[in-house]
Amino acid sequence: MGCVNGKCCNGYPPSSGGDSRDYSLHAKHILTQRSLEKVPVPSHNFHLEYSVLTQRGYYPDSPDKENQDSFCVKTQIQGNPNIHFFGVFDGHGQFGTQCSNFVKDRLVEKLADDPALADDPLRAFNSAFLDTNSELHNSGIDDSMSGTTAIAVLVIGDTLFVANVGDSRAVVAVKDGNSIVAQDMSLDQTPFRKDEYERVKLSGARVLSVDQVEGLKDPNIQAWGDEESDGGDPPRLWVQNGMYPGTAFTRSVGDSTAEKIGVVADPEISVFQLTANHLFFVVASDGVFEFLSSQAVVNTVARYTDPQDACAAIAGESYKIWLEHENRTDDITIILVHIKGFPNSGAGTTDGSSGTSLRPTRSRRGNSEISTASGSEFYCSLRSESSDLHSFQHVVSTNRSPALVVPSPAHQMPLEL
Repeated sequence: MGCVNGKCCNGYPPSSGGDSRDYSLHAKHILTQRSLEKVPVPSHNFHLEYSVLTQRGYYPDSPDKENQDSFCVKTQIQGNPNIHFFGVFDGHGQFGTQCSNFVKDRLVEKLADDPALADDPLRAFNSAFLDTNSELHNSGIDDSMSGTTAIAVLVIGDTLFVANVGDSRAVVAVKDGNSIVAQDMSLDQTPFRKDEYERVKLSGARVLSVDQVEGLKDPNIQAWGDEESDGGDPPRLWVQNGMYPGTAFTRSVGDSTAEKIGVVADPEISVFQLTANHLFFVVASDGVFEFLSSQAVVNTVARYTDPQDACAAIAGESYKIWLEHENRTDDITIILVHIKGFPNSGAGTTDGSSGTSLRPTRSRRGNSEISTASGSEFYCSLRSESSDLHSFQHVVSTNRSPALVVPSPAHQMPLEL
């Protein structure tokens, strides 16, 4: 969910997105799907199997609009076989394609060039985001009303460092007895969040829905319910005396105009210690999570043994639900990473974490599957406010649409627990 105009603009230049290993996304493509890849993590004697899929949105009023999503998979960063990067970048605005491609390249390059990455990944991640944001401002790309959100997972041995800027999402699947429970590894940064709402208000933003800013609803009522019930007309950020930029997120890379009213590139970083009960994780743009809950996405993955089939099924379901609610879809990008051969797989506790109650998983709109499962939560938000790294707490705990081939139910095989 980007800026109010950004998702519908015409005239985007060609895209050459993709990852840092030259799996390019060609201009005006329908779908790009990468074959299954494997990478070992020798320090802890397990390996990762991953697949990527990206689907251009359906824009009937803008048939030549490019896929503004991009992704990056970079294995063995700094030549270290135990450090791997998975990131999804959702561009928005007239130059969103250039912004997302710039950020997906520079962010991982900065991490790779940081000699302290392995020793202090929190600081390295934070610096990489802020430095990339500054470079984008000075790059020659017009990011005054364009930018990108970013969700990135850095695997270092048996630990996941998850950095989020915006409203894309990372989710991990946890074995809990005979069930698989979705656990969010990031929190969407939108004005629905009280802390983010208050922060941008203090920076001078007007927070109003489109109906409010157009005078159809009372602007003094500063309550919008939640993302599930009011996702169709969400609160957005506006300058005091204008009807722009209209961003529905509170953090991004780029968006120099929105920066003046509190939209920042500071990532929120979470840290997760892997256990034998962690089965896979998903990194995806908000084109997936607009209508599908985290639990619905995890349930879909669990029906397939092949990550490629699972990615196609998620994209197909997302695409279908978008067209049931709107006359268009968003761009959709998914990275699915299975955790294989983790030591003592299937042994130990059933919840994979320590002690607090599990939060319900979320979709932005109310028709999709939402879990209220109980169990243990190992989510921790390690927020970086004003680059104050000392504040971190380390807690481990249709025929009118382009063709999309989705595996038939006959090909579904449940993931073994």
